[in-house]
Amino acid sequence: MRASKYLIATVKETPSDAEIVSHQLMLRAGLIRKLASGLYTWLPLGLRVLQKVSQIVREEMNKSDGMEVSMPVVQPSELWEESGRWQQMGPELVRFKDRHDRDFCLGPTHEEVITDLVRNEYSSYRQLPANIYQIQTKFRDERRPRFGVMRSREFIMKDAYSFHASQECLDETYAVMHQTYCNIFDRLGLHYRPVIADSGSIGGSTSHEFHVLADSGEDEIVFSSESDYAANIELAVGTPAPAGDEDDGEPKSRELVDTGQASTIEEVAAKLKVSPQRIVKTLFVHATNDEGERTDNLVALLLRGDQELNETKISKISGLASPLEFADDDLIQKKVECSVGSLGPVGLSDLGIRCIADNSTSEMHNFVCGANKPGYHFINANWDDDCSPEAIMDIRKVREGDISPDGKGFLSIKRGIEVGHIFQLGTKYSEALNAKVLDKNGKSVVMPMGCYGIGVTRVVAACIEQNHDAHGIIWPKAIAPFQLVIILIDAHKSEQIVEFGNSLYEQAKEIGAEVLLDDRDKKTSPGVKFADSELMGIPHRLVVSPRSLADGVIEYKNRATTDKQLIETDAIASFLPKLFS
Repeated sequence: MRASKYLIATVKETPSDAEIVSHQLMLRAGLIRKLASGLYTWLPLGLRVLQKVSQIVREEMNKSDGMEVSMPVVQPSELWEESGRWQQMGPELVRFKDRHDRDFCLGPTHEEVITDLVRNEYSSYRQLPANIYQIQTKFRDERRPRFGVMRSREFIMKDAYSFHASQECLDETYAVMHQTYCNIFDRLGLHYRPVIADSGSIGGSTSHEFHVLADSGEDEIVFSSESDYAANIELAVGTPAPAGDEDDGEPKSRELVDTGQASTIEEVAAKLKVSPQRIVKTLFVHATNDEGERTDNLVALLLRGDQELNETKISKISGLASPLEFADDDLIQKKVECSVGSLGPVGLSDLGIRCIADNSTSEMHNFVCGANKPGYHFINANWDDDCSPEAIMDIRKVREGDISPDGKGFLSIKRGIEVGHIFQLGTKYSEALNAKVLDKNGKSVVMPMGCYGIGVTRVVAACIEQNHDAHGIIWPKAIAPFQLVIILIDAHKSEQIVEFGNSLYEQAKEIGAEVLLDDRDKKTSPGVKFADSELMGIPHRLVVSPRSLADGVIEYKNRATTDKQLIETDAIASFLPKLFS
């Protein structure tokens, strides 16, 4: 490709509305242009990258017996009503009517459509498992699109759906897809981690996210220093280090002490000269009735003073309002006759208040807690008849340095960008849409499903977040828009430069290299050409100039290492293939 015939849309200044590096560099390097909030046009350079990512995904899916289809972006409301999501989905689902007043939506995902296809095309267990995928545009009306294509309203996604005659079959395909995703991200040249994850609104049980490690990531991921354990912080488990000043003596008698105006964990700890680890803190949330409706009944959540509540874990406990809702001061005062700051577990069972304690509190004794009396706390409190939780479970957010749940090493927390997510959906959608096949006994069974997504456009942005420097993008070779750029200096002054540059260009093409010949005229200075090549992140660069040719050499530079070397012109034919081997 000749730069004189190609849209090189680089810009020098960083756009003011671009918050993160990938957004800034995608605009500056001429990969994308904004059309409206959350909507982007992919320019030729960006589209080359996007297509390479898509092709790697496609090849690995095909190796895993995936079957590619293309489903409509526009979906009829009837399918969403069958699954129950027409009413459940919020404003992210764009709904509209056609000229016949029929309801449709723009597809944010395709569980309903694929299930409808399979229930009409599959009838026997002998046809299963079936793993069907597409690489297609989705639309979700994000309330606050941001970070460029990282969180846009329109995006390209690879979504796959598998159908099975048994749970065992689903387990086998799920394992295959987990490995397929590892193969994809390995080929993309990304530093990533698969982590145990929450299935969220999609539904299902077993779930893994694939995160590209980057400081700009929106998610926190947790992994062990000595094992393969890794999880999203929402689901991560670990054992906190024991309290440094734990009382190892025999249980003592509980004492009521005046703590005055001290109300926070830190203030109470300072007042009583104990560490926060010796304090049990009490949080009140709303309960639900038997129909799952929020009530003004309270549930107390008990944690060690230095720990934080994990709302995702709490949301899975029955009897608590979802989404989690903390009780306000007025309701707490009405139910417990005490204000926030002196609340504790003693006597709550007599008030009919359910108590759930975190595992970190189970071995505590002679601890400090609120006395449910303004300005007072108990010291030397212990778990007994009037201070006993209904259940002890994991409700805390893990922390850096916790002991790994498998006992191997300690937990670290890093930020990650989610680029892939796989689920075992179970029968949530196949049951709702009556997708059944006959099993080997001739019995009609509902097909368990799997769901496997990769954000193709998001992968491009995540790759840049992980691979850049002060000068621009540093593409992994598998997805670079071009593998080589040949820059001609002062070609307008020398026919020899033009001839040698064209010869070099043809040699590179003959060995299958994707090469950009920067033959732009004298209006484009050498400095601009060099800056553009680095901004666009092309892995290899050759510079042909009058001075170098006079010396019988040309300059080579590697974008990732910034190494420069001079190559003799008569050795270039043997040098080129080494760049792409």
